[in-house]
Amino acid sequence: MRRSIDVVQIDATDLPDGLDDVTPVMWTVAVSDDYDDATPRVVLTVEPLGGAGEGLVAHLAPDNARRLRKALADALHEIGHKE
Repeated sequence: MRRSIDVVQIDATDLPDGLDDVTPVMWTVAVSDDYDDATPRVVLTVEPLGGAGEGLVAHLAPDNARRLRKALADALHEIGHKE
C-alpha cells in the first residue's frame, strides 16, 4: 500500500526576496507499507521542482514522524504561529 497524503510545490514566488540560493522545491507526504517487514511508515520526499526522482526520501517510523511534527510545531511557535 502506498497512499499520497499531500503534495506542495514551493516556487520562487513563495519565497522571500534576498535569498541567494533559492531552489524551488516540491514536498510530498505519503504513507507506505511496501517494506520487507510490512510496517507502515510515513514517507517524506523533498525534490527540486521539475526534478522528479532527484530528491531525498525519508522513510519515517512513527516515532520519527512524531518528532518531525513536534519540530515543525516548535518552529511555528518560535515565529509566533500557534496551532
